[in-house]
Amino acid sequence: MASEAVCGGCLDGNKFSLPITMAFQPIIDTTTGKVFAQEALVRGRSGESAFEVLRHLSDENRYAFDQLCRVTAIDLASDLGLARDGTMLSINFLPNAVYEPNACIRKTLSAAKRANFPLESIIFEFTEVERLDTAHLLNILTTYRSMGFKTAIDDFGAGYAGLGLLSSFQPDIVKLDMDLIRGIDADPVRRVIVRNTLKMLTELGIRPICEGIETAREFEVLRDFGVELMQGYLLSKPALASLARPDWPRLHGEILSTLNG
Repeated sequence: MASEAVCGGCLDGNKFSLPITMAFQPIIDTTTGKVFAQEALVRGRSGESAFEVLRHLSDENRYAFDQLCRVTAIDLASDLGLARDGTMLSINFLPNAVYEPNACIRKTLSAAKRANFPLESIIFEFTEVERLDTAHLLNILTTYRSMGFKTAIDDFGAGYAGLGLLSSFQPDIVKLDMDLIRGIDADPVRRVIVRNTLKMLTELGIRPICEGIETAREFEVLRDFGVELMQGYLLSKPALASLARPDWPRLHGEILSTLNG
């Protein structure tokens, strides 16, 4: 069976030495006020930032790091009750750490089974920060989808993951890069780009998420564009080893008060 295949990465003895945990940042459905998903963001167990953690990443420990992040995210989210309330869990993964998708997914499947975490409630999101073999990437995404996982492109508009990839594979979710969102209320060029990107995603049957929202005016523009799923410091900062659950009626009221003030 393909799932029993063994790849070079699975046999690699390198370990990721820095102890890690996760901070969870909610993605909010602004039409209902409910948390759609919690994104797991890597942190050092002693409070080190993601930047500091990633400084320890190398070609030798990339596979071990990717596997550790997946299992840590699932185990911690389960301990915090995420699997029980139906909220999605979004996990970032490194495509270049996946040697053979059927083999490299085994620890993830074991962690999900142990935690009784439904595979359809797990989103795998990736950012193409370096060029990849497109055929290899498509193999990963189609394999994950066939197993029941959801897939997402993160930072759309910033990396190499662009229109060429969308022409070959339509993920469940696309997260628009925060650089497109930042200051969109005062930038007509950004508004044109975002509005037409949203239209394209809708026609492709892909659900958009806008991330990096920090001001009420940015929220207002995106709401007027029909964006439902939003993420950013305006709505909630990441919570270290815990689940942030914003009080949406209060928060929404504060946003509207700012806009009308």
